[in-house]
Amino acid sequence: MYKTIKIEDAIGTILAHDITEIRKGEFKGRAFKKGQRISSEDVDHLRRLGKEHVYVLEPTPGYLHENDAAVFLADAFCGPGVYWEGEPNEGKIHLRAETKGVLKVSIEGLRKIHQMGEIICSTIHTNTVVDKGYIVASTRAIPLVIQETLVQEACAISREYNGILQVRPMRSANVGIVITGNEVFHGRVKDQFEPIFREKIDAIGSKILGVSFAPDHMDVIKEKIADLLDLGADLIITSGGMSVDPDDVTRLAIKQAGAKDIVYGAPVLPGAMFLVAYIHDVPVLGVPAGAIFYQTSMFDLVLPRVLAGERFTRETIAEMGHGGLCLFCSKCRYPICPFGK
Repeated sequence: MYKTIKIEDAIGTILAHDITEIRKGEFKGRAFKKGQRISSEDVDHLRRLGKEHVYVLEPTPGYLHENDAAVFLADAFCGPGVYWEGEPNEGKIHLRAETKGVLKVSIEGLRKIHQMGEIICSTIHTNTVVDKGYIVASTRAIPLVIQETLVQEACAISREYNGILQVRPMRSANVGIVITGNEVFHGRVKDQFEPIFREKIDAIGSKILGVSFAPDHMDVIKEKIADLLDLGADLIITSGGMSVDPDDVTRLAIKQAGAKDIVYGAPVLPGAMFLVAYIHDVPVLGVPAGAIFYQTSMFDLVLPRVLAGERFTRETIAEMGHGGLCLFCSKCRYPICPFGK
């Protein structure tokens, strides 16, 4: 697939090696790169570099140049909410988020593709919250030329998963908040939860429909939840009352309010006593009191995924133990850290 030809005959062919240019006192570096397709404008430049012949690549039938392969791969790997644009750069193409949302990577599909050995798709972590235009992955073929059948196989694997990369947009929720605890309800201490929730909910693009305060009494908490649902809340967040102390009855009140598919407890620190449930398909998030102290907790991991339409189960929560340990850095860098990844 490689041969030496005269430069005037090389237009449209693919350069098989780098060509260096040196200009005294000005420049020393690569003037032409391996894999570059030679144009008519390049001929004079090559002559100035003293070239009369070049070593070019002539792919045989059944093989693709790395740039052509990258285009096929990018098209196949982009699922809903992911796109690419422009031309391949040194054989690779960046894949980007079409909208702000939660990135979902098909880890199983990605592993199958990488086991083929000559194709890569390097991604950021699944479940990362990304903004519009954010780079979520880069793909390329490793060799300069690759068998077309390998590219077709990788594309077919991706299509089985509707694209191995998807970005799910987050809806704007009408959030109802119930802050529990005798000490807050009776004014013995100042509530600290509401400003924390407001900051995080505003930042993610949702709005607070109403905030209620309740003592550690199951019937009252149940009524406050029902009132917020009647107002039109499509996400309920409760704070406090999630431990095993006798006065901590919030999780029991959530069940009394009609919650189903309750998952209490998570292999995540901080946030082990977190609760997620559903009342008539409205998500209910029970946030333990530790979220006041820690800047980032289980709540921050779950909230965007709930808004992106993900329904949590015991299996989903169990998977979060891998990467579920916060390192409690002196300066929190979340989400640029391993927590929740």
